[in-house]
Amino acid sequence: MQAMQQKGDIAVIGLAVMGQNLILNMNDHGFHVVAYNRTTSKVDEFLNGNAKGTNIIGAYSIEDMVSKLKVPRKIMLMVKAGDVVDQFIDALVPHLDKGDIIIDGGNSNFTDSERRTHALKAKGIYFIGTGVSGGEEGARFGPSMMPGGMPEAWNAVKPIFQAIAAKTPTGEACCEWVGNGGAGHFVKMVHNGIEYGDMQLICEAYQFMKDLLGLDNGQLSEIFERWNKTELDSYLIEITANILKFKDAEGYVIDRILDTAGQKGTGKWTGINALDLGIPLTLIAESVFARCISAQKDIRVEAEAIYGKKSYEKLSVSDELLHDLQQSLLFAKIISYAQGYMLMQEASKHYHWDLNYGDIALMWREGCIIRSVFLDKIKTAFDNNAQLQNLLFDDYFKEIISKALPSVRRIVAKGIEAGVAMPALTSSLSFFDGFTTGRLPANLLQAQRDYFGAHTYERLDKARGEFFHTDWIGSNSNVSSTGYSI
Repeated sequence: MQAMQQKGDIAVIGLAVMGQNLILNMNDHGFHVVAYNRTTSKVDEFLNGNAKGTNIIGAYSIEDMVSKLKVPRKIMLMVKAGDVVDQFIDALVPHLDKGDIIIDGGNSNFTDSERRTHALKAKGIYFIGTGVSGGEEGARFGPSMMPGGMPEAWNAVKPIFQAIAAKTPTGEACCEWVGNGGAGHFVKMVHNGIEYGDMQLICEAYQFMKDLLGLDNGQLSEIFERWNKTELDSYLIEITANILKFKDAEGYVIDRILDTAGQKGTGKWTGINALDLGIPLTLIAESVFARCISAQKDIRVEAEAIYGKKSYEKLSVSDELLHDLQQSLLFAKIISYAQGYMLMQEASKHYHWDLNYGDIALMWREGCIIRSVFLDKIKTAFDNNAQLQNLLFDDYFKEIISKALPSVRRIVAKGIEAGVAMPALTSSLSFFDGFTTGRLPANLLQAQRDYFGAHTYERLDKARGEFFHTDWIGSNSNVSSTGYSI
């Protein structure tokens, strides 16, 4: 008689590349995984293909999958975000018992994870919404994982998640509990927003060197390779160097790619949430809008015909100029992270998440798209001062920002004068100048609001929270609108 098959430690639903690679990763680390896909033929394809010779267990229905799992059952959804997740949750719940765990590993909006956490808690079922970053390679060999939801479920999945996650050079797992409800997916959203900013900044440096310095792809690749041995050492700088030198039978591939950027929404969500919480996430917002402009290819071509194609006056290539550009990238990258952490800090207060900012930097240290040595310094900053009000107040980052500032001003000035669009880099400088100015012209703005709408204002010589209205037009009216919201 055939021996009874060992029950699975966890099930994964969804056998696209990310799902398959996570399953193979779990199998490599000694876990028994049950694989299920709504189109069951994909289960057989997987078992007879990439999973052949492994301990992976196939399932051909929800009931079959649930029956093959150890208690408490742990089921991870690797399916398209949105309604599909809810459909699977609805299909799973009737077959689960109290204490079982549903995990959403997709790119879900954090508000959906908040809702699902509360809805499943009422049924006695635990929910974890976990951001997974690193793409196909990360899923297979070690992703960055950002779990949140119901903390009662964490200990049950922690051994699996931390085993399969990427590791820092010192062996720490790039996976730790983030917080309640939608905290995990919120942090993943901010990660993706920072990713948008990093990519746009690199693109702006690429255009500056290509159009104003006249460098070819081989030279550009060499520069990015050199930069990757500096404080800019990161995955995105590394792959940029590789992309720029990549050739096929027709030549450089980069030169044949249409200049219209796609997006899946996480950058937009980051900007929307920043506006909702009143955080000046200017660099990331500009990077989203830059993609929007790029998508308007036909109208851009028409506008160029109307206003004339730019004829860039070439600048002389020098070590000093390239140093300025490298320092500008570093400066703007710090500003981007500072803004992202400002958003997480405000969200943590607003949603009562108690986020650990050093742990978040650790989670991003390896395995994810924005991984870089730079994150070690962020972790150190928050480890040294858990109450750090802003990343720009840390001594290490203050020193870099101060040294890089003249370089940024020179590069931005040259770009503006030449007509090269650098929205992300320019916004980083504008943010810094506004953020470090004790008195801004918003006093005039408040006077304007009070003039046309009686919205009131506060005064320098009075306590904060006291509001005043001036009868600007001599109407003899003391009626004012409600005090403004900061």
